[in-house]
Amino acid sequence: MRFIVIFRILGVFLMLFSLSMLPPLGIAIVYHDGTAEPFIVSFLMTLVTGFMLWLPCRKGGKDLKIRDGFLVVVLFWSVLGFFGGLPFVLSEHPHLTLSDAIFESVSGLTTTGATVLTRIEHLPQAILYYRQQLQFLGGMGIVVLAVAILPMLGIGGMQLYRAEIPGPTKDNKLTPRIAESAQALWYIYVGLTVACCLAYWAAGMSFFEALGESFGTTSTGGFSMYDNSFAHYHNPIINVVAIVFMVLGSTNFALHFYALQRRNFAGYWQDFEFRTYIFVLIGATLISSGVLITYQTYATPAIAFSKALFNAVSLGTNTGFTSAPFQSWPSFLPFMLMIVTMVGGCAASTSGGIKIIRVFIMFKQGLREIGRLIHPRAALPIKFGQHSLSESLLHSIWSFIAAFTVLFILLVMVLMATGMDLETAFGALVACLANAGVGLGAVADNFSGMSNSAKWTLIFAMLAGRLEIFTVVVLLTPAFWRK
Repeated sequence: MRFIVIFRILGVFLMLFSLSMLPPLGIAIVYHDGTAEPFIVSFLMTLVTGFMLWLPCRKGGKDLKIRDGFLVVVLFWSVLGFFGGLPFVLSEHPHLTLSDAIFESVSGLTTTGATVLTRIEHLPQAILYYRQQLQFLGGMGIVVLAVAILPMLGIGGMQLYRAEIPGPTKDNKLTPRIAESAQALWYIYVGLTVACCLAYWAAGMSFFEALGESFGTTSTGGFSMYDNSFAHYHNPIINVVAIVFMVLGSTNFALHFYALQRRNFAGYWQDFEFRTYIFVLIGATLISSGVLITYQTYATPAIAFSKALFNAVSLGTNTGFTSAPFQSWPSFLPFMLMIVTMVGGCAASTSGGIKIIRVFIMFKQGLREIGRLIHPRAALPIKFGQHSLSESLLHSIWSFIAAFTVLFILLVMVLMATGMDLETAFGALVACLANAGVGLGAVADNFSGMSNSAKWTLIFAMLAGRLEIFTVVVLLTPAFWRK
């Protein structure tokens, strides 16, 4: 383990992240909301800490091994969660405890969207903006942003890229050079965010609202600028804009890249994963609207359909915006929607969860095993679209799902040991491990009522979910630390 290289990179990352304190500092100065000092102190603490880590290691080696990459990513997200929480601790309003501040910071950076705050619309403008900005930075992964810059510093970035990008196709680079791939992802991501912001603005939001909500939409983060999320706006056009960009944010960014490169958007529908994903969202919407209409939950079928569509898409994309309290919907709908959000969006997107490609391949492998019982000697390859999948990929997918399931069960028991009932523990863990942000039971509205031990458990779950389990769990194995 090359700790000199690791600390040098970590120092660079922290110095870069300190710059994220400057935009909210500017807003604090413009609005005179009393938060300028907390952001100045947070900026200096983050910058100086990063500099102190970098300075003694600046002449260290440049080679970054695969194990170093995993450690850098986990350390960075953990340390970033701490420094990202400083403005919440130092400001007079909301003035969170350290546990709450780190929970809010990690929730934003991992694009989870679970919050311990109430009366959000009454927060100072700078804090409100900063909270939204956290999920924008985490959406495509601030590590990927740094990877685009690291080559200029003489540091290779492929190991970080492999550890950060979500999904089972991490070796598929969009361009021959890793820095170019990272830059391409960020150009697309920023472009979608700008387009979303302008669309919200044109639909009737103020520019400040449009900017903040666009950060939460394309990142599929779920932090909103109001306590009651998108139910605040009462605007069907805004809901339509949100639906479109939530789907785009949870779509494989390679599809966006190739569509723009080739100027051919037919590739979206030709992609088997994307088609499957759209059918899942449509199915969840139709089932939800059918149940709501049957139970006459809303005054008209049109209202029921609109509520079902928005919430099914929001939960299916792991965004976590709500236009209605789905937790109180009748019959099996709350549980079904939590299962949908556990599945999540496409690979290589801003969405969390297991990913639709893994679930579909797991289903097909189950069918293959049934076929082998009937025809033991038959060669039964598993195909995704037109491609046959390798056995190593199938094994990695099964390993991920097994690890996700075991970790989910263990953490549910840990949460119940802190005093939660089963419904609340299940909902809280789906919200955090799948990075969806919305839960059931006592955490249906927010997570402020949990004990500190439960919050730290969920902080671990958010990090594990964002980094796809193995990146975190591998650090807990003795083999990782052996030479």
